[in-house]
Amino acid sequence: MKKLFALALIVLMVGSMLFAAGQTEKKDGYEIVVVPKDASNPWFVRMKVGVDEYAKETGLNVYQRGTPQIDATLQAQLIQDLIAQGVDALCVVPVDLESIEPVLAQARKAGIVVITHEGAALENVDFDIEAFSNAGYGAFIMDNLAEAMNKEGVYTTMVASLTNGSHNEWADAGVAHQLKTYPKMQLLQAEKRVESNDNGDVAYNVAKELFKKYPNLKGIMGTSSYDAPGVARAIEELGLIGKAFTSGTGMPLDNAALLESGVVKSLTLWDPALAGKAMIALAVKVLDGEKIAAPLDLGVDGYTNLQFKTGSKTVLEGEGWVVINAANVKSFGF
Repeated sequence: MKKLFALALIVLMVGSMLFAAGQTEKKDGYEIVVVPKDASNPWFVRMKVGVDEYAKETGLNVYQRGTPQIDATLQAQLIQDLIAQGVDALCVVPVDLESIEPVLAQARKAGIVVITHEGAALENVDFDIEAFSNAGYGAFIMDNLAEAMNKEGVYTTMVASLTNGSHNEWADAGVAHQLKTYPKMQLLQAEKRVESNDNGDVAYNVAKELFKKYPNLKGIMGTSSYDAPGVARAIEELGLIGKAFTSGTGMPLDNAALLESGVVKSLTLWDPALAGKAMIALAVKVLDGEKIAAPLDLGVDGYTNLQFKTGSKTVLEGEGWVVINAANVKSFGF
C-alpha cells in the first residue's frame, strides 16, 4: 500500500512539474502578430519599427504581417490564415469595422486573444487601445493653435466632412477647450466649421477664400492630416506668415519643409511605433492572465495611464499624442 502511495505521489509530482514546464514554455513562446491596414503605407512601416523593437527587447515571437494594399477583404483573409496557423494573439488595425467583426469572432472562438487599435466600436475583441480620447486630442490641437496665435484672435475649425465622427469630435473638443481656457480667442460665428474632403488642395482653396473673406481671421484648427498643410499653403501664398496660423494632424516628413520654414509652428500626431508596442504589451498581459484594470501601465510612452472610455469595458484610452515641430520633425523617420 505504501509502495502504491509513493508511486502515485511520484506520478503526481512529475505531472505537476511537466504542467509547470508546459506553462513556462507557453509564456515564453507566445506568437503575437500585428496586422496593420496594409504593409506599404509609411504609417504602418513606422508601426513595424515598434513591433520589431519590442521583439528585440523582449525576445518574444512578435512580428507584423500586412497586406500589399489597404483592402478589407485581403485583411480578413490574412487574419483567417493566422487563425489557422494557431497564433496566440492578434493585434489588428482594422480597415473596415463591419466586415472584420465576424473574422475577429472566429479568432476569439479559436482561443486567440484579440487586441485592436482604432477599433473602438468593435465588439469581438478582448480590448481596443486608442492613443487618446477624442476630447483630449481635440484639446491638445487647440493648445498648439492657441500657442501659435498668442492665445488671442478669431479662428475656425476644419474637418474632412461634417459626417466624419472623430474629426468633428476633435473639433468640438477644441472649441470647448478654447472657451474654457483661452477667453481672448473667438470662434468665427459666420463659418464655425468648414470641410476639406480629406484633400490638401480643397483645404488650401477653402482656407484662401476664408482669409480673403474674413480679414480678421487669425487661425484655422485642422483635423484631417491634409488640413493644416493645405491651410499653410494658403497662408504662405497670401503673405500671411506670422499673421495667420494653423495647427492640426500631420505626417512629419511630408511637412518638414513647412515646419522648418516657420509657416507652420507645430503639427500633432501619435506615433504608430508606440501604438504597436502598446497593443503587444496588452496582449501579453491578457495571455499572462493578468487583471486588466485602470489606470493601466503598459510601460510604453503615452500608454502608462490608460483609462477605460466612459461606458466601455473594452476600450482603453491613452495620452499618446505628440507635438511635431521644426526641432523634432526628422526624428520620427516617417
